[in-house]
Amino acid sequence: MYSRLQYISTGNTVNEQLNNIRKVLENKGNWIQLRWKNAPKTALIDLAFQVTELKKQFDFTYIINDHVSIAYKVNSDGVHLGLKDLSVQQARNFLGSDKIIGGTANTAEDVRQRIAENCDYIGLGPLRFTSSKQNLSPVLGYEGYQNIIQEIQKEDQHHPPIYAIGGIKQEDILQLQHIGIYGVAVSSLLTHSVSTQSIIQHINHEFYG
Repeated sequence: MYSRLQYISTGNTVNEQLNNIRKVLENKGNWIQLRWKNAPKTALIDLAFQVTELKKQFDFTYIINDHVSIAYKVNSDGVHLGLKDLSVQQARNFLGSDKIIGGTANTAEDVRQRIAENCDYIGLGPLRFTSSKQNLSPVLGYEGYQNIIQEIQKEDQHHPPIYAIGGIKQEDILQLQHIGIYGVAVSSLLTHSVSTQSIIQHINHEFYG
């Protein structure tokens, strides 16, 4: 099963992105989502290939945000799709059945859609406002997560792992776990930390015990 912690990369240049990703990998993070919105395509492809090269040094799962064609080109482990991107089925047809395909959700209806599409995991959020994502969907807060999880559980639907995303802080982890969230996808929490390893250890401890 998937790691409980996914790092969503950030940075304004290839080097910034690569340094942030390497920092997480060196501190025992093992799932990277490469996200670089509004990047020149050539720079994004260059970065994507360089992250692929890191697989020779580190053991980690590697997915790419939005860009199915780039995921195919660099043979990443999969993609993460927004609600307005390609459908899960289109991406699966293009990449193959062995690739991970995750999908964004903001409401219970979105979660149902992702379940029906047979995506491999759901990124549900945001928990709170975050400056690392543009065009933010309505903020859920703890209550929003609780309501959505309870609604889905009442329907007794088998669902893929659900990750909380968007403005996650270290002190949120225990509460999110109690609500029934499988894991967290974070960006700023690890990017701007001076103690990346201790945060990764804390998150893993809360989810794995």
